[in-house]
Amino acid sequence: MVARFVQYLRETVQEMKRVSWPSMAELKESTIVVMVTVLVITIFLFAVDKILDLGIKQIISLA
Repeated sequence: MVARFVQYLRETVQEMKRVSWPSMAELKESTIVVMVTVLVITIFLFAVDKILDLGIKQIISLA
């Protein structure tokens, strides 16, 4: 059991050495893209929520 775990750890370390890690510039660029995308989706969902809220309130007030 211990031997299998040690083998697993060795293979994990070897695999991590093969990973192509992004440069700091790529990381910053990707982070900015994600943040802007999240902001745009947040604003869109907020607007849809407010429009639906207003519409439902109008329908309820007619009843």
